[in-house]
Amino acid sequence: MDLDKKNIVLIGMMGSGKSTIGYLLSKTIDLKFIDIDKTIEKETSLKIHNIFEKKGEAYFRNLEEKITLKFLKSKRKIISLGGGGFLNKNIRKETLINNVSFWLNWKSKTIIKRIYKSKKRPLAFDVSENDLKKIIIERSKTYSEANFKINCESLTKNMIVNQIKSIYEKN
Repeated sequence: MDLDKKNIVLIGMMGSGKSTIGYLLSKTIDLKFIDIDKTIEKETSLKIHNIFEKKGEAYFRNLEEKITLKFLKSKRKIISLGGGGFLNKNIRKETLINNVSFWLNWKSKTIIKRIYKSKKRPLAFDVSENDLKKIIIERSKTYSEANFKINCESLTKNMIVNQIKSIYEKN
């Protein structure tokens, strides 16, 4: 395999399985896995929802940008962005220029079932199902800019991993 190989970047809604798929993928293609949200939590010693609560979304988004851009400039990693990461134009630009991105796409009702009222997910906790659906639709417009779209609805975790691996190895 080419040592100069680009990163794999996983994007999608919160609850789309980016962390799980990234971890499983790292075991099958032996690339280091970086979960941006977990990295932020480790660096701040706070859970994401606590950062939103104590320091606000703007603080979180600035930190997310700084940390994400650092990893996106590296090589041969699997990077799981936070649900809102790809909405940031600087992160999106860097992702699309120097990395191979995969959108883990699910039906709205599947995502809503997974995240609705989750205390761990600040943007999903205090909103109605209808508002969540609007967020999903809005974000999907940006997620669709990813290099590849994986329709995950009828796939197992291993099928998703194998699809990403197959596409990545051809590029």
